[in-house]
Amino acid sequence: MAKITSDNVLEILGEKIRPGKSATINFNMAKLYTTTSVEVPVIIERSKKPGPVVLLTAGIHGDEINGVEIVRQIISKGINKPQKGTIICIPVVNIFGFLNLRREFPDGRDLNRMFPGTKHGSLAGRFAYQFVKNILPLANFCLDFHTGGASRFNAPQIRVKKGDEQSLKYAKIFSAPFTIHSKTITKSYRETCAKKGIPVLLFEGGKSLDSNRDIAKHGVEGAIRILSFLEMLDPKFDYPDAATETIIIENTNWMRAKYSGLLHIKIPCGKHVEKGEYIGTITDPYGKFRHKIKANHTGYVININESPIVYQGDAIFHISVPTKNE
Repeated sequence: MAKITSDNVLEILGEKIRPGKSATINFNMAKLYTTTSVEVPVIIERSKKPGPVVLLTAGIHGDEINGVEIVRQIISKGINKPQKGTIICIPVVNIFGFLNLRREFPDGRDLNRMFPGTKHGSLAGRFAYQFVKNILPLANFCLDFHTGGASRFNAPQIRVKKGDEQSLKYAKIFSAPFTIHSKTITKSYRETCAKKGIPVLLFEGGKSLDSNRDIAKHGVEGAIRILSFLEMLDPKFDYPDAATETIIIENTNWMRAKYSGLLHIKIPCGKHVEKGEYIGTITDPYGKFRHKIKANHTGYVININESPIVYQGDAIFHISVPTKNE
């Protein structure tokens, strides 16, 4: 099992890393049909000064490129080199899905529904089990980066469980444009961290198979603010003040397409809309039909379906629901 010894030596995946050292260790879990090994690089930076261990992960879903880009930038810019403690970066957790540009593992399972895993179960379950046994025990704090699924574009946001005041405190420090109360999904990575008492922030931004510069900027700057709060950030990096305080959203509601057809979005994701505001259009391909979509209530648009074609009943706009005090 991964651990830090009494003399501050980090033991992980059979390797020993002393204070002040760097290492890239390959987490080798399985092979392709060709017997080619598939390795997940685990990038470790240690300060000489003792301190917390922060674990940054992305690509639990292999088609969520924005998260991979956020962690890549953190490594590329040297933000992951702490002035105290240890930072572990895993830019692509689900390397199988990343190679195939698919959300799932090769066995068709969603890795983020397989934690904490099983020793003798499916491939995804076995991977989750080894991750939880050999990497997660080191972490004192986790940042996990995701995007919206399929063509659904998420405004940059942190997800926290309602009533979790510790996570809410960290979410305010991260200061994404939105912080959304979200139930913890059964057998997810976030649930496993919570059960082990490890603080975790789940960042969502953008959509699958897309790399968005603004989303990456929000993710990187939020990570910097967290590392600064933990006194791990190298002083050479400027502390990026957030443009505004994070907007806390307690309840949301999906608007669904009343008709099938071509979807034309008329507003940017993240916009505050008023009830009755014109936000999109559904047309047929032949120029005969045109339906105006109007917001069914006032709120922030936190997710937009950017698919060019929708069917009747498809979720198209995810809008916050005002609280009684608003």
